Amino acid sequence: MENKIYLVPVGEIEEGMLEALEDHLEKTFQCQVERGEDLGLPEEAYNPQRDQYFSSFIMEGLRQSLKAAKPHKILAISDVDLYVEGLNFVFGEAELGGHFCIISLARLRQGFYGFPEDKALFLERAKKEAVHELSHTFRLRHCPDSFCVMHFSNSLSDTDRKRASFCSRCQEQLKKSRVR
Repeated sequence: MENKIYLVPVGEIEEGMLEALEDHLEKTFQCQVERGEDLGLPEEAYNPQRDQYFSSFIMEGLRQSLKAAKPHKILAISDVDLYVEGLNFVFGEAELGGHFCIISLARLRQGFYGFPEDKALFLERAKKEAVHELSHTFRLRHCPDSFCVMHFSNSLSDTDRKRASFCSRCQEQLKKSRVR
């Protein structure tokens, strides 16, 4: 069975970003990538004490809204700051071996930290995070190789250090997981 990836905006996402991610993900995962409809940002996911959105709540909403899309992979893309319990923030969240994942573009922007915007750097970061989270849905875990796209990013410098591609070990794991 061939997998298909659906990109689902959660709130407003700039058009060029979605197109760039579609192209990159098609090449990386060698499968069809389609764009889903904007699901909108659920107000209930917002935590005013943190001024962030609870990503697990958004993912649960995706599960409920997009049950029919299984066995395909769903990558939700938001432009708000996300968190999970126990962490200050997350660049993304995924179901290991599941169907759903989400990334946030907010902290990938230079402007979030008060620096001038760098569109090329922003796009590179978004590609890395999209591949990373989608790869979790293909059963890939975090990699100890700090240059592999599957290395855990605890900070933006971790994201910038790693490549947008897999180490040979993770590439092999991805091939094996796609055969299942």
